[in-house]
Amino acid sequence: MKVLVVGKGGREHAIAWKVKESSLVKEVFIAPGNIGMENIGKLVNISEENIEALANFAQDNKIDLTIVGPESVLALGIVNEFEKRGLKIFGPTKEAAKIESSKDFAKKLMKKYKIPTGEYETFDNLEAAKAYVEIKGAPIVIKEDGLKAGKGVTVALKKDDAIEALEIAFSIPGNKVVIEEYLDGFEFSIIALTNGETVIPLEIAQDHKRAFDNDEGPNTGGMGVYSPVDKIDSKIVDETLEKILKPMAEGMKEDGIPFKGFLFGGIMLTKDGVKTIEFNARFGDPEAEGILPRLKSDFVKAILDLLDEKKVELQWDERYTVAVVMASENYPKSSTVGSEIEIPQNLDSLVFHMGTRLNNNKLETAGGRVLSVIAYGNTLEEAKNKAYFDVNKIKCKKLFFRNDIGSKMCYNNENK
Repeated sequence: MKVLVVGKGGREHAIAWKVKESSLVKEVFIAPGNIGMENIGKLVNISEENIEALANFAQDNKIDLTIVGPESVLALGIVNEFEKRGLKIFGPTKEAAKIESSKDFAKKLMKKYKIPTGEYETFDNLEAAKAYVEIKGAPIVIKEDGLKAGKGVTVALKKDDAIEALEIAFSIPGNKVVIEEYLDGFEFSIIALTNGETVIPLEIAQDHKRAFDNDEGPNTGGMGVYSPVDKIDSKIVDETLEKILKPMAEGMKEDGIPFKGFLFGGIMLTKDGVKTIEFNARFGDPEAEGILPRLKSDFVKAILDLLDEKKVELQWDERYTVAVVMASENYPKSSTVGSEIEIPQNLDSLVFHMGTRLNNNKLETAGGRVLSVIAYGNTLEEAKNKAYFDVNKIKCKKLFFRNDIGSKMCYNNENK
């Protein structure tokens, strides 16, 4: 069969890599992909947001399955267009993707279906939002309503920080802000495959969102991840499924907007049990780079069986993975383009490209997050040491990385 992967980042590199391993797949296409993926499949020069052209390509080339990576494309309605043409695609419709594209929408669903989450209010003007912060005090969390690529969130430990975040948010015309309770506890990511009814959890990971060591600096799209997470045992996973993921899937179906695709929950394990920080409508990035290398089962077969309502059982590599993101200097404020990268040929780690390009036969930076370096280990410490051993072999004057990805479970703040 032929599979099309839509997207160009590290998540899509990991998805395409895993798709290629499938015994069912003869050809892999990636649109638009990046230079690091050219040995996996055929790169298709179509922008990921050009939905009509992608659908035309899938029709013309008799693509059997399309897997969508980026949330922005889902929010534009790529699934609606493909399904209108009778094309098989794995991802939520535009309407269902609103669980990520509108934080207010997601919060209303959680409230309606009694899914545990922090107390919140939504505001469309600055003065009312400020008054709410004055009443509630700090710490408090400020979230801009729309798609922000993992950013647009301020965990304000002081009221002044919250007010400043509100002023920045409302300087954007038409912006809405969700202000919610600060959740204290242990954060983890859970991603499930779902057809709108059946919910199949993947292995747990923990993302590190802050830019710098010791969980300092601004929020990013993710600076690294490790999997599995020892603190999150099967009992906690079951609680998360029964209280959060399954009720959301059931509620969305009941509301006439069934969710199909990768259902992502950002979860906080609090003293009162699991609570939802956020829902995303796609595989996480860098979670995909940490989780998919541990999947032993045929990824494409699992998706097809799920869509056909057949039983799906997943097998996992018991080893740990640590994925370290190498990002452009000044990320997330700005990106570096055109700085040469040298990646040795003899690395033991996997290297997934997030933001690279080829220029005069030289590999260069071309984005905020540039590379994801992933290593296996029989222990978390071994995986971490192997990943950083290879990270330090990669040469580029304009890249930085955190030095503490996978440092054992020391992250206790809401950092989404």
